[in-house]
Formats: sequence, C-alpha cells, structure tokens
Amino acid sequence: MSDNPTENRSARRRAILMILGAAGTFGMAAAMVKALQGGIPLAEVVLCRNLFAIPALLPLLLRNGWRALRTQYPWGHVSRIAFGLGGMFGSFYGYVHLPLATVTALNFTMPLFLTLLSVPLLGERVGPRRLAAVTVGFGGVLLMVEPWDGRAGDALHATLAVLGAALAWALAMISIRKLGEKGESGISIVLWFAIGSALVSGVLALPVWVWPTPFQWTMLIGTGLVSALAQVLMTEAYRRGEPTLIAPFEYSGILWTTLLGALAWGELPDGWDFAGMAVLVAAGLYIWHREVTLGLRR
Repeated sequence: MSDNPTENRSARRRAILMILGAAGTFGMAAAMVKALQGGIPLAEVVLCRNLFAIPALLPLLLRNGWRALRTQYPWGHVSRIAFGLGGMFGSFYGYVHLPLATVTALNFTMPLFLTLLSVPLLGERVGPRRLAAVTVGFGGVLLMVEPWDGRAGDALHATLAVLGAALAWALAMISIRKLGEKGESGISIVLWFAIGSALVSGVLALPVWVWPTPFQWTMLIGTGLVSALAQVLMTEAYRRGEPTLIAPFEYSGILWTTLLGALAWGELPDGWDFAGMAVLVAAGLYIWHREVTLGLRR
C-alpha cells in the first residue's frame, strides 16, 4: 500500500470491485455447468474446466520460465491436486442437482471444516468461541437441508457431495499452506494444479467421453475461460487489498447465484433456505472476525 491516503482508498475500492467481480464470474461458471443439465459426464466437464483455463495461466509460465515448475515437494502437489479435484467434482455434481444459491452457500462451509481440521493437521488452537461458531454454522446447513421434510431425501446425496467438496477444499487449503511453509512459490502451486488436474481429469474422462453439441461446447469452453477470469480477479483483489477488508465480500457470491438461479431456472429459495444461508454466513463472518482479531493480538 502507498503512503498516500487517496491512493489507498482508490486501491481498496478497486480490490472490492474485483472481489465482487470474481464472485459474480464464479457464479456465471457455475451457471454454465448447471446449463449442461448432466448431459456431459462429470469427468469431462472437470477436464474442460481445467483444460480451457490453462491458456490464462500461460503468461505466468512465460514470465517465470520453466524454473517455475521446479519443485522439491512433488507429493505435496499430489495431495493438493487430489483434494482440489475432489472439491471440483463434488461442487459440479451439486450444481446439476441443487439450486445454484444452495450449492454456493454449502461451499461456504469450507471455513468451518478448515477451523476444525487446523487443530489436528496444523497444530493450531481453536477456542470455544470459534467452536461455537462452527456448531452454529452447521446448524444453518440443517436449516437449508430441512431433514424434517419428507422430500429432503431426494437432494440428500447432492448435499452430501457438496459438503464433501467443501471438506476437500479445506484440505486443499491446508495442503497449499504446508507447501507455502516449505518455501514453495505460489506460481509453482498454481501451475502444477492446473497441469495435474487437467491430466488426471483427462484420464478419467476418456472412458466416458461424449461428444458435445455446439451449445455444450460453448458452455464447457465458457466454464474454463470464465473460471480463469474469476481466478485472476480474485488473485488481483487479494494482491491490491488487505484480506481483512475484502474477504467478507466473497459472500456476495450467494447473491449472484440466487439472481442467476431465479432468472434462468426459477429457483427461488424459501424461508428455511434464507434462514440457513443467513446463519451460515454469520458463522463464517464471525470465524473470519476472530481470526483477524487473534492475528492482530499476535
């Protein structure tokens, strides 16, 4: 950040706009996956998402050269790729079978899982306040799932898949943190994930390949390109602004996907959905607030 207050305010505004744009473009990518309506095998969708996102990362490779792919921790990258792919498969499955806003909200259970996993896997201490927030957050999930409703079982498998995806994302974040602590560069982590996930999903997609129609090709290519744009916007937002300022704006993704779902598929969340989303977001924001507070004290 600059010493000029005016420049700092301008940089913060741009960072906030970028994170809002990232949340919106991620929502567009989710809508493109949903528009396929399960007509393309999941592995093929994941392959195209990864494959068509790679061109956006080529400038990183060109700027840093092949040395960006050098690593002393290949197994760390393997775990990051495995968990990242697990998160992608679970989320994409959810987009097909659940309302967009519901999947987006359920994906925000990732910080809850991350808080719990940080104790055994990172040796961190989690106090009673954050544990209470985690409990409340999962209570919000129950409000969204409505297990007392006899129709809830129809979507239970998709809900579990998305929660599994959130757990996988949390494990991926821990893998990234461990790689970073060992001195691995962020560029290396990004490039190896892009290449490794494309190769693995390609192997899985070949046996079940279905040749897409022109519309499906448009959605598949769009998913990759829009996801890459969203990633670039998010990276730039965090580069230009303080995480403590912009992280809460990621929750705007729920608003974007609610709007997209309502316009394209008539998906209107009911009262329980809104209540569960509100509880889940409040729990996530409280955990974020405690992390910031404790970090400042340290």
